[in-house]
Amino acid sequence: MIKELLIPIFIKDGEAVEGWQDHSPLPGEDPAGLAQRCDHCGADGILCVDFSDTEAGHEKSIRAIKEMSRRMDLPIYGGGRIRRMEDVKKLLYAGCRKVFLNYGREDNCELTQEVADRFGKEKILACVNREEEMREALAREEHLGGILILQERLVPKQSAGLPCYVTAEDPERLLLRDSVCGVVVPGLPDSNENYLEKKHLWKEQGISVNTFEPSLCWEDFQKNEAGLLPVVVQDYKNLEVLMVAYMNREAFETTVRTGRMTYYSRSRQELWVKGLTSGHFQYVKELSADCDRDTLLAKVFQVGAACHTGNRSCFFETVLQKEYDKTNPLKVFEDVFDVIQDRKLHPKEGSYTNYLFDKGIDKILKKVGEEAAEILIAAKNPDPEELKYEISDFLYHVMVLMAEKGVSWKDITEELARR
Repeated sequence: MIKELLIPIFIKDGEAVEGWQDHSPLPGEDPAGLAQRCDHCGADGILCVDFSDTEAGHEKSIRAIKEMSRRMDLPIYGGGRIRRMEDVKKLLYAGCRKVFLNYGREDNCELTQEVADRFGKEKILACVNREEEMREALAREEHLGGILILQERLVPKQSAGLPCYVTAEDPERLLLRDSVCGVVVPGLPDSNENYLEKKHLWKEQGISVNTFEPSLCWEDFQKNEAGLLPVVVQDYKNLEVLMVAYMNREAFETTVRTGRMTYYSRSRQELWVKGLTSGHFQYVKELSADCDRDTLLAKVFQVGAACHTGNRSCFFETVLQKEYDKTNPLKVFEDVFDVIQDRKLHPKEGSYTNYLFDKGIDKILKKVGEEAAEILIAAKNPDPEELKYEISDFLYHVMVLMAEKGVSWKDITEELARR
């Protein structure tokens, strides 16, 4: 069993706050930005707790969780202010992989079987803080996928039959226990925190944790005459080529250990952590070798610009160009959606998109329905040209609806991937 390291993010009314007891705002911090920081420092997931007092505040927090899910790749375990089945559904639909129920509240205990039957018990955790809450959770074990334990003393000596996540000041000691499947560290990481390095040390001690484990070691690569390995660096989402650099053994091993792209500077004759001076770090998502193992392809999350000139990519100077269709079929949906969102933020006179936004949701829904009907009619025509036209119209109006309701293509593709 791979043991997880979770970092807590506390929110109230959609804003980041201090912690379990102190709900003071964190100035200059937003939940999505904090989530990205946790992603980059080597966490395995986010524990997101909503302390909102009102339904309106809870809705703001749901939107914040959606934005967290969009901007990082870690799973979110969410909870707080759950009063009914609908609250669990909203958290799952916002992007939470699991939802925890507060077993200090009787109504949350009573919800357990209902939400487990609806969504699957593997998505439901019981959050316990006292002995009687732990007993209640164990009594409902058949409807739970795990237990989130806030007090270390409640951790069972032996495995209780349910995975246990524990909040702990000393993660290393607790991860050695068979009954613990994950730990929640006490607070947010600072900018220099690197849990990936810590997890490499824990793995050496026999703790099964998630680390980068390369299938090839340095000796397996074919280096150039200077003993270096060329690295082509690519954005992991849109696949844009960002830069080319070189690694020596130390740079390769440092990259694997820290999760931050590290190179060897041929001009300075020294190790070079990309972004250490500029803040434009590159966080590793994937490393691949070419067929001859003499070049490495790195897919990364790029902070800011990859190029020292301030350009996103180092490849910005056109040397020659033949006229060709630059349309990327994989990016068309995103590009059109970006234009629609821009129209919403910056209205343009005479824009049909702005006309729809001005008329409101009922008009948008009417157009979606009309275009869906047009597809049915066109599908009866043996010539597919009309069908292509009507499907395009339908998709455009669906994207206007998505922008109106705050749904992105990332939300849609992630939901399709889950299915």
